[in-house]
Amino acid sequence: MDIVCLGELLVDMFPAELGRRLAEVSAFYPKPGGAPANAAVAAARLGARAAFIGKVGDDAFGHHLARVLQENGVDIRGVRYDTQARTTMAFIAKPDVNTQEFVFYRNPGADTLLRADELDRDLLRETRVLHFGSLSLGQEPIRSTTWEALALAKEAGALISFDVNYRPTLWDSPSAAIEQVRAMIPHAHLVKINEVELELLTGSQDPAASQRLLADGPQLVVVTLGPLGSYFCCASGAEAVPAFQVNTLDATGCGDAFIAGLLCQLISTDDWQSQLKPDRLRAILRYANAVGALTAQKVGVIPALPSAAQVDEFLKSH
Repeated sequence: MDIVCLGELLVDMFPAELGRRLAEVSAFYPKPGGAPANAAVAAARLGARAAFIGKVGDDAFGHHLARVLQENGVDIRGVRYDTQARTTMAFIAKPDVNTQEFVFYRNPGADTLLRADELDRDLLRETRVLHFGSLSLGQEPIRSTTWEALALAKEAGALISFDVNYRPTLWDSPSAAIEQVRAMIPHAHLVKINEVELELLTGSQDPAASQRLLADGPQLVVVTLGPLGSYFCCASGAEAVPAFQVNTLDATGCGDAFIAGLLCQLISTDDWQSQLKPDRLRAILRYANAVGALTAQKVGVIPALPSAAQVDEFLKSH
């Protein structure tokens, strides 16, 4: 397996119109979502062997979500179904095309109830990458399960990829989130973060502040900057990579598409660490920026995720 994504698979309730806050939206439409699930589909579209580990409710939404992943080429042997809890839902508003507001419906959500004994250990031992985000660190038992999965994958030599993906409404306080995220960062090889999350952890939105996170142990920190592109920081250098100028219709999921593109490029050789050089990282982030840019030009996440051929054609024309 190339990439295993662990965490939330949920129903995103998309707003009927842009330009309104959550309480002002007239209607919502259900779509498959969850950052790790989106990343798994994005990686599969780009030609990687991708799998998902997580838990949904044993309900109509949960089974539909699993089918969507499978239909998009994602291995779902790691999906579990909870008979007591419902599939999580996330209501989304978009005051503008580059800004999202979220409210999550969990009481608790099935995604938080994945236990360590439910992990597909063979899958974790055979993967080249384990990718997950901070939504898996907010509650038990999924928090302990994530740490167990990390230990299994890391022992087998996998690249550990961590998306900070801070959602304030899912934490008791910002300090609780900071504590869990800071505890995880030294155990990840790759940390993906946006400028708001960077400020939460370092006090600065300057991408150069990612150097402070690099000092905690990761080998690569990548800052996503929305319409401005992205920034990498590693031991051999740091640099901004500009975005592609496109007509953005919906930025939801662009970060998930970006990280899938980045990971697929990093593991395009047997030794991903050999790629941690400015010249190569510049090309890798340009590719990842292109995956995000293509995703931004359509509404919704999974339907918008591009194929490898579409990304190649986009890069040739830009």
